[in-house]
Amino acid sequence: MGPNTLLYLSRADVEAVGLDMESLLRLLEQAFLEYGAGRAEMPPKIGIHTQPDAFLHAMPAYIPSMGAAGLKWVGAYPENYTHGLPYITGMLMLNDTVTGLPLAIMDCTWITAQRTAAATLLSAVRLARPESSRVGVIGCGVQGRTNLQALCARFPIQHVTAYDINEEAARKYCAFVAQLMGIEARPAREPREAVEGCDIVITAGPIRKIADPVIQPGWLKPGAFASAVDFASCWSAEAVREVERLTTDDVRQFEAYRGLGYFSGLPLPYTGLAELISGAQPGRTGETERALAINLGLALEDLAVAPEVYRRALEKGLGTRLEL
Repeated sequence: MGPNTLLYLSRADVEAVGLDMESLLRLLEQAFLEYGAGRAEMPPKIGIHTQPDAFLHAMPAYIPSMGAAGLKWVGAYPENYTHGLPYITGMLMLNDTVTGLPLAIMDCTWITAQRTAAATLLSAVRLARPESSRVGVIGCGVQGRTNLQALCARFPIQHVTAYDINEEAARKYCAFVAQLMGIEARPAREPREAVEGCDIVITAGPIRKIADPVIQPGWLKPGAFASAVDFASCWSAEAVREVERLTTDDVRQFEAYRGLGYFSGLPLPYTGLAELISGAQPGRTGETERALAINLGLALEDLAVAPEVYRRALEKGLGTRLEL
């Protein structure tokens, strides 16, 4: 492509590049190792808020060794379902690291969903018991699906219990899991059924600054692992304080969010993903330890994936070339 053109990749184009979960894991592991070694730049997110519990965030990052520089502009609007629209929408710009010129603009919906699931799996392989087979899901939207699909890449998942405030969404989710993934699944009548007795729990509801907790102390069984991709919005502070291993993807960004009013009453995670991946901090150390990962979703993860999406799109002739 010439220096005065960029590549536009629609959501369909991004999905068509065929990036699988194992490739995503390798990309994210490399990015976190670079970040942990101080060889990546990622300032905290900044954003605007046009509605309660909705946000538009600017997420920049630079990973020199991966040729990755750019920014994701992403929105999360909890009421979008009433308009037939996804909760998460946005665009990602990838820039040339030498000239700064834009190389590509791509839809970020697929990348956001998949890299979030990959981060959950990176946490799970270090914090969950390897034999974990029973999964509970609260929130049966996109993240509920992608996180479960990611877990199946490394864990022998045999049974899923799913809860959603929309009963029809839970029924459709279970049908999807049973028919397309070949896993036994049943809808839960109340949130507790999707937590108690499960080896792994995924909570994937809307992100809220003021939590609307449904998960209470004593629900998460000893030895279980949970991933709260909803900023722990449905976890009571008492339930979070009960876990022995509380982690996040980046402690500094967790602290920055807490300064904005999120995570009220929650303890500070003991480590981030970079330290878990490098071995600088331990993961699970005992069979009965309960672990909870509150991964925030980082620009580092998006920019780890975007260059590979761009490279494969060029190879396959995908996208539309635009003049600058």
